[in-house]
Amino acid sequence: MAISLHNLSPRKGSKTTKKRVGRGLGSTGTTSGRGQKGQKSRAGSGGYQRIGMKKLLLQTPKLRGFKSAKPKMAVVNLADIAGHFGAGELVTPETLAAKKLISTQKDGVKLLSEGEITVAIKVSGCSVSKVAAEKILAAGGEVIA
Repeated sequence: MAISLHNLSPRKGSKTTKKRVGRGLGSTGTTSGRGQKGQKSRAGSGGYQRIGMKKLLLQTPKLRGFKSAKPKMAVVNLADIAGHFGAGELVTPETLAAKKLISTQKDGVKLLSEGEITVAIKVSGCSVSKVAAEKILAAGGEVIA
């Protein structure tokens, strides 16, 4: 008999179906291939414990502490602004990033009151603390909302 596509078949034993464990008496018998008694025969004893990964999981160091998902604003003090900006200049998140006072502006920028400011600047697009706003206004600057 000649071999052709219509009479090809896989070798005996090469195709086996996966054993469906724990699916009732109709699958493989009363204990469903799990043996008699013990922890591994019961429902819920699956996962890492059965495949030998529990020890490996316990050996890995866990990350400690808590990291908040709430975004934090970039913080700039008035002393830093006084050293980088001249009189009448506009302070925005873009100009702060250009002068490398902040690394990112995606979560916003807040100006805090640490330090003194003597130059009159205009602040736009930034959150400003109450005391920092008073210091900017006292120096002749303005805060644009």
